[in-house]
Amino acid sequence: MVKTYADLYLDARKALLPSEGMYAGNVARELVCAASGKTQEELIADRGLYASEEICTKVERFVHRHLAGEPTAYLLGQWDFADMTLTITPDVLIPRDDTMAVTELAIKKAMFLPQNPRILDLCTGSGCIGLAIARRVKDAKLTLADISTDALRVAKKNVTDLHLGGRVSCVQVDAMKPAAPFLGKFDLIVANPPYVTTAEMAQLDASVRDYEPHLALHGGADGLDFFRAIVRNFTPALRPGGCMAFEFGLGQDPAVGTILENAGFTILEWRQDYSGIIRAVLAEHSWTGER
Repeated sequence: MVKTYADLYLDARKALLPSEGMYAGNVARELVCAASGKTQEELIADRGLYASEEICTKVERFVHRHLAGEPTAYLLGQWDFADMTLTITPDVLIPRDDTMAVTELAIKKAMFLPQNPRILDLCTGSGCIGLAIARRVKDAKLTLADISTDALRVAKKNVTDLHLGGRVSCVQVDAMKPAAPFLGKFDLIVANPPYVTTAEMAQLDASVRDYEPHLALHGGADGLDFFRAIVRNFTPALRPGGCMAFEFGLGQDPAVGTILENAGFTILEWRQDYSGIIRAVLAEHSWTGER
């Protein structure tokens, strides 16, 4: 049965109201726009027009999937982060506001690095951190690295869509293994690695546990496996005086700080997320020498 766009929106909003409450209208609008390919402005202008049966069916399917717990970002196929609209698929984590802490920390440091700095974004996923740095630091050369070829496919699309191919490259890298010589040396390494503990994995919200990639979530029994591995394997890939910046989970800051300090790093700054939780760290390696 075909409906006007106004009726499509109202029916979707009604179905979403019990779970979304005051946000039901926003979610309904996003789903109708995604199903129809219209912008929000076009949706308002065309509210009296009839949608095709295909679009009506697609909206109903989107609403059903959303009510089943599938995250909106995967339904829409894109998500906004740091003034960018990124392609997002179930092969990558959905960028969250929490990640702005390490992103802002890395951007602040990158702005004061030597000219044409080389920066590595490990466990890049969608590329959100590295791409945000590249957009703000115009002379920076970014390498986006991930073990997942599917994640790299998403990152590469985002590089292309943002017209950053001249300064941003994507490579397959296993953060749990020593850095390959072909990567060269970096002024800054930033990472949002998997840091959910084994016990926490079972307690995750269903929208995360059942839809987002476990490869990008599980950080081992204590959630710290990747921090230990990255510091061990990638410190040699830093230029003298180079820095590492990490995102980590709630309450992991003392342990991450200890891992860095035991490897010869000096903590430069901790950064809180928008909820006031310590979420990121910037640390400088103490060695000196020729660049």
